[in-house]
Amino acid sequence: MEDPGGGDGGQAAGSPPGNGSCGGGGGSKGKQASPKGREMFKNQRRESEGSVDCPNLEFEYGDADEHGAELSELYSYTENPEFIINRHCFEEDFRTQVQGRGWLELEEASQKAYIMRLLDRLEVVNREQRLKVARAILYLAQGTFGECDTEADVLHWSRYNSFLLYQMGTFTAFLELLHMETDNSQACSSALRKPAISLADSTELRVLLSVMYLMVENIRLERETDPSGWRATRETFRTELTFPVRSEEPFALLLFSMITKFCSGLAPHFPMKKVLLLLWKVVLFTLGGFEVLQALKIQKRAELGLPPLAEDSIQVVRSMRAASPPSYTLDLGESQMAPQSSKQRGRRGRKQLLTKQDSLDIYNERDLFKNEEPPPEEEEEAGEGESTLDGELDLLERGPLVPPLLSQTPTTERVTFPKGLPWAPKVRDTDTLVGLPRPIHESVKTLKQHKYVSISDVQIKNEEELEKCPMSLGEEEVQETPCEILYQAMLYNLPQYMIALLKILLAAAPTSKAKTDSINILADVLPEEMPITVLQSMKLGIDVNRHKEIIVKSISAVLLLLLKHFKLNHIYQFEYVSQHLVFANCIPLILKFFNQNILSYITAKNSISVLDYPSCTVHDLPDLTAESLEAGDNNQFCWRNLFSCINLLRLLNKLTKWKHSRTMMLVVFKSAPILKRALKVKQAMLQLYVLKLLKIQTKYLGRQWRKSNMKTMSAIYQKVRHRMNDDWAYGNDIDARPWDFQAEECTLRANIEAFNSRRYDRPQDSEFAPVDNCLQSVLGQKLELPEDFYYSYELWLEREVFSQPICWEELLQSH
Repeated sequence: MEDPGGGDGGQAAGSPPGNGSCGGGGGSKGKQASPKGREMFKNQRRESEGSVDCPNLEFEYGDADEHGAELSELYSYTENPEFIINRHCFEEDFRTQVQGRGWLELEEASQKAYIMRLLDRLEVVNREQRLKVARAILYLAQGTFGECDTEADVLHWSRYNSFLLYQMGTFTAFLELLHMETDNSQACSSALRKPAISLADSTELRVLLSVMYLMVENIRLERETDPSGWRATRETFRTELTFPVRSEEPFALLLFSMITKFCSGLAPHFPMKKVLLLLWKVVLFTLGGFEVLQALKIQKRAELGLPPLAEDSIQVVRSMRAASPPSYTLDLGESQMAPQSSKQRGRRGRKQLLTKQDSLDIYNERDLFKNEEPPPEEEEEAGEGESTLDGELDLLERGPLVPPLLSQTPTTERVTFPKGLPWAPKVRDTDTLVGLPRPIHESVKTLKQHKYVSISDVQIKNEEELEKCPMSLGEEEVQETPCEILYQAMLYNLPQYMIALLKILLAAAPTSKAKTDSINILADVLPEEMPITVLQSMKLGIDVNRHKEIIVKSISAVLLLLLKHFKLNHIYQFEYVSQHLVFANCIPLILKFFNQNILSYITAKNSISVLDYPSCTVHDLPDLTAESLEAGDNNQFCWRNLFSCINLLRLLNKLTKWKHSRTMMLVVFKSAPILKRALKVKQAMLQLYVLKLLKIQTKYLGRQWRKSNMKTMSAIYQKVRHRMNDDWAYGNDIDARPWDFQAEECTLRANIEAFNSRRYDRPQDSEFAPVDNCLQSVLGQKLELPEDFYYSYELWLEREVFSQPICWEELLQSH
């Protein structure tokens, strides 16, 4: 039978003799390595001598990168000349209003007065004049860098001016302009007629979105040195973004509608990177980041009477160490030995028995850390899985659907973990003894001690009771939280929003192939005139790659935040979003993203530090050369790419956790070898979520896969939380197929629809609505009658009342 794990860790050519019973099928059982195989190992050994092992990455996961980096990613390098244009627009206007002084020299009252004059002129009819005023305001939001000497000064004045702009009503004015620009049919039709779209087609939108992003990001950031009045301003701004006042929808919904309009092809000029960045920061600002989530979770558990959490997951992961790759000296030595005779094997049997399993583990972990090229069998099956992924992702574009070896070293480096296990164990079910050996049946008490009841369990139980007893339990009280308001606003178009985000993610993924029917996400990075020199081409290539990385970062962060907040607000809100992501092929899309050299992606240097904001605004730009562009920066890794990878792994965990049918999708798409290659990145958090995804598959991959991947199994045991009656380490269900679990997916969908219908689709004249039996109350109600009724009232009385005979005897007898 073909290994359902895609040959991950299976025995390859040149494997140790005598290990055929444990090393996976299809290898060379007791056969001497072929000359071709020996040559392959020599080549790999030569390559490994020049290879550099991945160091431990000093990365701290959080809501976002440092402030300056988050602001710099708003701009593409192609936009850099516009910094000077913004400055000229401001200075030209400012000199006509204020004589002999700079912006930083004005008192706050004078600054506010000048901003008011700018906002008044935003209402002019002339489009060019309006754009100049908007650029002047953008220059203020960018920190009036013409009067600053250092990058820190630029960032400081950017925050100061952002608070000032908000207090004067700038965000509301720009919101009205944004509505006007998104509804501009002339700009849309003009963009549709053009064969190639460039930066010039989205100038007005980019200026508006840049001002709004700078205001959201600068006001969202909290610092201890902030003035006391800024805290109140921040809360007012958060409320304005969360609870719609003038419009019927939250601000995030406008951004979602821009995304769907772009993906539908009706507005190809929309600057998607800026829209996605703004959407991410609005969701982060209004709903809260990971610390807010943890606080909300603690609060909600207390309200439901559940015991407090044993730990904070993010804090536990930060204290964990990444696994170190082992050496493969012993493996190489055994792999090239000729098979021994049975007598020799017998004499060495006892000694081999002690070291056989350990050496096998080291051998089979080669692919985990160093071998970029999969073994022959695995390469064939991985290729088959890749074609399957491509087929699934082709459907996404149409619409939704139900390395070289390590250099030899004399010592063997062991995988080291902290003493003790990092997680408190959990149990979901204490009513069964399945998975526990018979001699310890009396240890049910231990299970009950670690019984974990989640908020989701309580919500599901409450929902079942509401469905069974709608009359006796009455109407549910739903708190108008920011998350609840956003869900209600997104509900009816939520499938389209998820499909649009995944389409853009697919177009931005580095593994995606260029297709004629795919959407163009480079409209806000390509210049009007294409490069003509090699240096310009290199610069644009870096800019395009950076542009795609930022898009992946923002989409992964938005999806993860939405899932985590919806899950905390109500489990069926989370399940509704999850199902539509799954139906839109999110699982194969993420796997396709990881089906690349992840270590190269994380250490990619698609940035030019001298062109980053705010550095480019206060320093003279040096002459760029091809060598300086190739060298890149000196950072050990790219923060945004590592952040994106962790987010996508967490997203995949959210979608597949406790879902057998979705776990089987991981198996069918040959995800095990893809995920194992990601373990080469020595970062504890990334490794943890990879190991979690491997853990849920082990029972479907079978015993042979576990034997061939004992180092991975050991890492799972030491790093992933234990579920005491989980049979992941010994269960075998290799004959399972995805359709075996479709019933649970259908049941889940029915529960979601019942939840949405009960909570959001209740008609006012429901059969369960109370009935007014008081005669005076009924007669006293005001009824809205049609206008023509008053004209025909006398005719109605004559026909329906006076002309009808009344039999009083029958009326009296009936009573």
